[in-house]
Amino acid sequence: MGFLRFVACTMGRISTFRSYQIVLLLAAALAVVAFYYFGSEKQNFSSTTKRIKQTQVSHNANRNDADLSLDTRLPHPERVAVDRREGRAGEGGEGGEEEDDSQSMMEDSETVVGRRYHALMMFTKVDKNRSLQEKFRLAMLSMVKHGSFTEGEVLVLHFVSDPASQELGERMLVELLLDATFQYEVVFHDVAVLTQKLFPIVEAMQKHFSAGSGAYYSDAIFFLSVAMHRIMPLNLQRMVQLDLDLKYRTNIRDLFQEFDRFPPGAVIGIAREMQPVYRHTFWQYRKENPKSKVGEPPPEGQPGFNSGVMLLDLGAMRSSPLYNQLLEPGNVATLADQYRFRGHLGDQDFFTMIGMEHPQLFHALECGWNRQLCTWWREHGYGDVFQLYYRCDGPVYIYHGNCNTPIPAD
Repeated sequence: MGFLRFVACTMGRISTFRSYQIVLLLAAALAVVAFYYFGSEKQNFSSTTKRIKQTQVSHNANRNDADLSLDTRLPHPERVAVDRREGRAGEGGEGGEEEDDSQSMMEDSETVVGRRYHALMMFTKVDKNRSLQEKFRLAMLSMVKHGSFTEGEVLVLHFVSDPASQELGERMLVELLLDATFQYEVVFHDVAVLTQKLFPIVEAMQKHFSAGSGAYYSDAIFFLSVAMHRIMPLNLQRMVQLDLDLKYRTNIRDLFQEFDRFPPGAVIGIAREMQPVYRHTFWQYRKENPKSKVGEPPPEGQPGFNSGVMLLDLGAMRSSPLYNQLLEPGNVATLADQYRFRGHLGDQDFFTMIGMEHPQLFHALECGWNRQLCTWWREHGYGDVFQLYYRCDGPVYIYHGNCNTPIPAD
């Protein structure tokens, strides 16, 4: 009799609950179940990707329902799983806690059904910097807005991050990727782990291309692109590295097509520097070699490179004897002495210096793929020649708001 009273009481309470609320609750629950069993065409996702997508399902099911209102702000950190990974050269997978996911995450895009397009961004100290957060928001929203991939293709987003910034990034990505019409995966790399692997490789070159007089351990991460081919898994063949202060005006998939335009021997795709930065940096060499094209504006000169958008053919970098010889400390020192070079812009300086001597290692991207907006050098001694460097004819595919320059609205 007690049990029957409980059933009767329960049924009575249910009868007083509005039917549309029950329907919406069931729909939200079924959506979560459907995601796990049928979502994304049964592909393997990292735990970070799964939790982001799960939270998005809940977010979508409730954001327009006042009576069943969960908190539709970004979720608390514990609602997005941590997927902390690290690249290990020579291993088939990526390391980390979930080995079954890592193989799928990092497989060469040419050896799996469909293709994976890998893009990497530095995401350190973002938790303390509101400006960087807003830049990241603009970058991701514009990438999502214009992004389009064919069936079976996946955009793999890599973020090099510290723990606090990763926690923030996971929360932000729930919202920023909500309207993506393409399949994606998300991987976070621990900056401390990567720095530990990078430092022995780049320590000797840091003194030539870093601010200050020494090689600081923490600065090694600014040379990630230089030696990425040595610390990422061998089956990862191509990576696009992107700054946070970008705004995309076209499908990011189109950028990856530039890999197919690399001439023989090229290992990196990169756009020219659009200010007279290296006209200034190479001043002593230019004084001693007045007929040199080093630091001169395009199209005939060698203005140097800007690392805001880079295509890294990791396979070609690994197999290029010339490129790997140039990483040797003695060869770096020889070139730095030859060109009287002392920079402070990390990987960009290294690529610029070796590009003066070995331009065949680089595929020059059109300026529209990295339309830099900074005009600092126009007001600091180079106004008479500034426009020769800054001019960019043709369509703009990606705006780069370097040196905190505002990016034009659509």
